[in-house]
Amino acid sequence: MRKYVMTVAAAAAVALSLTACGAIDLTDRDTTEPAASAGASAAPSASTGKSADTAGVKVADTATLGKVVTDWKGWTLYRFEKDTPKPSKSVCEGECLVKWPAVPYVQDMKIEGVDPKLIGKLTRGDGTQQLTIDGWAAYRFAADAKPGDIKGQGVGGVWFAFTPEGKKAQAVAGTTGGGY
Repeated sequence: MRKYVMTVAAAAAVALSLTACGAIDLTDRDTTEPAASAGASAAPSASTGKSADTAGVKVADTATLGKVVTDWKGWTLYRFEKDTPKPSKSVCEGECLVKWPAVPYVQDMKIEGVDPKLIGKLTRGDGTQQLTIDGWAAYRFAADAKPGDIKGQGVGGVWFAFTPEGKKAQAVAGTTGGGY
């Protein structure tokens, strides 16, 4: 009996030390989503764990750029001119991704105002899937403080909001720019 108690205590100590080192994390379980075996059709987002009913792309109308593509919550989506669309390839890595977070691809996302044929994905070097629009990788701009901001437009001459056709947004005739 004493040997059994010591074995159980040793096993518990090993499990505790592995958990503390991050090798095993039994507490980080997302219980907000139904189990896949229960017939859930919405895939979780890589960054939030939320289902496709809260993920997607839509079109917003801006005063300075006209129609631009946003995520479902209204955050402007941008393309990087140093990426390539065919084949889809992102060159934004490391510090670039801090300022310009990649928009994760979510299976069965909502699409409104953009031709679904233009929506795709690419697999990044770390194995995550990133949303593409007309082959161009999609990003958000960390300096956009609220949905509807377009502060990333034209940054460095290489970052542009998406039009619904997947092109780079340009100032609408008669506007003078950001209005800030």
